[in-house]
Amino acid sequence: MGALMSVDPDPYPDWLRPPVGGYTADDLDRLPDLPPHTELIDGSLVFVSPQMRFHMRVMRALEYALITAVPPGWEVLREMSVKIDTRNRPEPDLMVVNEEGNTGQRQTYSLAADVLLAVEVVSDESQVRDREVKPRKYAAAGIRYFWRVENVDGRPVVYTYELDPATDRYTPTGIFHDRLKVEHPFPVEVELV
Repeated sequence: MGALMSVDPDPYPDWLRPPVGGYTADDLDRLPDLPPHTELIDGSLVFVSPQMRFHMRVMRALEYALITAVPPGWEVLREMSVKIDTRNRPEPDLMVVNEEGNTGQRQTYSLAADVLLAVEVVSDESQVRDREVKPRKYAAAGIRYFWRVENVDGRPVVYTYELDPATDRYTPTGIFHDRLKVEHPFPVEVELV
């Protein structure tokens, strides 16, 4: 007689069924086998699609420009989440953070209070999050600067914003097509290719 085969009655991970009230920011560090770059928006897990070449190239150029321009006491982080509150832990493509918020090599997120600049490179699947949801949350959390990068006919266009403390909303400060050149939050210049 053949051996009985064991069949897993539930082949899906437990985290596919969210708890009542949703997940918390701290849950992202405890849930086993989450896909890379999982974000938490309003208590819900958000899974990102694979990056496209445009996205990767723009991130690389901006990351290098920021690293070479960032003043002492600040650090550029790539694809690391920011803890906004207990129900929100989005992952900007790039961010500039205060080094005082560095808690060591095992740190998995930065606190919003330590973030000076958040950068989002918009992709097809993230348009609403990157254009509406995340900027609103970053502004409400007090992140002073925000850059959004769009793919316009295969070329990057960077939209820069600064937080208006009177309204807690971002105000546009520039649109850059061929070259990004800003003085705030610190001088940065990079050719957009």
